[in-house]
Amino acid sequence: MYSIIEQGGAQFKVAPGMKIRVPLISAEKGTDLTIEKVLLTADGDNIKVGAPLVDGVTVSAKILDHIAAKKILVIKKKRRKDYKRKNGHRQRYTKLEIVSING
Repeated sequence: MYSIIEQGGAQFKVAPGMKIRVPLISAEKGTDLTIEKVLLTADGDNIKVGAPLVDGVTVSAKILDHIAAKKILVIKKKRRKDYKRKNGHRQRYTKLEIVSING
């Protein structure tokens, strides 16, 4: 059994027991989360496709941790103009564990 969910503007294929990394969710570590934006769910040959969402199907998840990705450096330079800029950025993520698919 698997589902395709939408979280933070991205789509993820999930199954019970999976651990996924989604854009940052403002919630405490260890809390339970119910995701209602389910786009597709499949159980063997029984496939339900939403238009745009599947009615009555939710995905239960648990927040494991809040993490940051590797730092990305952005460097700008214009030759012969004495122009140099250096910026860094670390994207923040939330690590989820999928508990069950309900419905």
